[in-house]
Amino acid sequence: MVTGGAGFIGSNFIRYILGVHSGWRVINLDKLTYAGNPANLKDVQSDPRYQFVKGDIADRKLMDRLFKEEEVDAILNFAAESHVDRSILDASPFIETNVKGTQALLEVARQYPLERFIQVSTDEVYGSLGETGKFMEESPLQPNSPYAASKAAADLLCWAYHKAYGLPTIITRSSNNYGPYQFPEKLIPLLIRNALNGKELPVYGEGTNVRDWLYVEDNCRAIDLVLQKGRIGEVYNIGGSCEKKNIEVVELICDVLEEKLRQSPRLRIHDSRLDDLIEFIADPRGAAHDFRYALDCSKIKKELGWKPQHDFEEGLKRTIEWYLENQDWLEKLITGEYQEYYEKVYGI
Repeated sequence: MVTGGAGFIGSNFIRYILGVHSGWRVINLDKLTYAGNPANLKDVQSDPRYQFVKGDIADRKLMDRLFKEEEVDAILNFAAESHVDRSILDASPFIETNVKGTQALLEVARQYPLERFIQVSTDEVYGSLGETGKFMEESPLQPNSPYAASKAAADLLCWAYHKAYGLPTIITRSSNNYGPYQFPEKLIPLLIRNALNGKELPVYGEGTNVRDWLYVEDNCRAIDLVLQKGRIGEVYNIGGSCEKKNIEVVELICDVLEEKLRQSPRLRIHDSRLDDLIEFIADPRGAAHDFRYALDCSKIKKELGWKPQHDFEEGLKRTIEWYLENQDWLEKLITGEYQEYYEKVYGI
């Protein structure tokens, strides 16, 4: 069972799993909040191995029924509110889903003979790094935003349920994922859409914050390995070993898009150069905007033989090509709620 499987990473994971494991059956449980989109899995809806269930991980009756009727042997919990900026505007949904929802799911899961409970987490639980060093799995949790704090709380609950009840939990913590089907509140799809529509490309501060970027398919492959071979009770960092300043990412997006647009003049675009659209704005995150993330991934490489297969430039080109070919998918997500959120955060 994949919870939150209609979201960005969850939907990519389901597609990956169905592609590499012919004998596996997947139940996708998703509440379908604003970032959950059934269209993300339109291409697998007719696969007899795939089943979609609309529901909440905190719905005890629903979860009991699914565990009994479907004989679930593994849970992968992708279900989460996941955007830092939204958590700063209102932390309540993050506590409800990420903390209370995870606890409710753990409580149901411990009543059944589950083989694995994979908690999909984030590097943001570790807090912020300076210019050097990397986070290891044993690093202390020092979250600096309501989102990161809610994910850290969920991780600790998973650890506690393993210790107290013997639940076979494993936690994965990945760096910034990017790729197809990502909701356009996140940096890369937001900038692609804005550039195609001649809108400002907002960059917080001077764009000097550093992130480690991981192509979503590489993360899916890592989580699959953890599901099959990971040690119960452990944490595994999953990073792309690709640190970039935010402004470097923005400039690279502009460069790749300019090249694509020269090759396809039919694409609608602003008359000016794309890098002229870059606009530096005040950072609404303040002290919650961590300076740098970087993960030491030697554990998963040594134990499970995993390493990323996509470098950032290649992965970004593939991502941009996907968004160029799926502009209708992107535009259908731009609702009134999205526009209101965008104005609140960026003020432009």
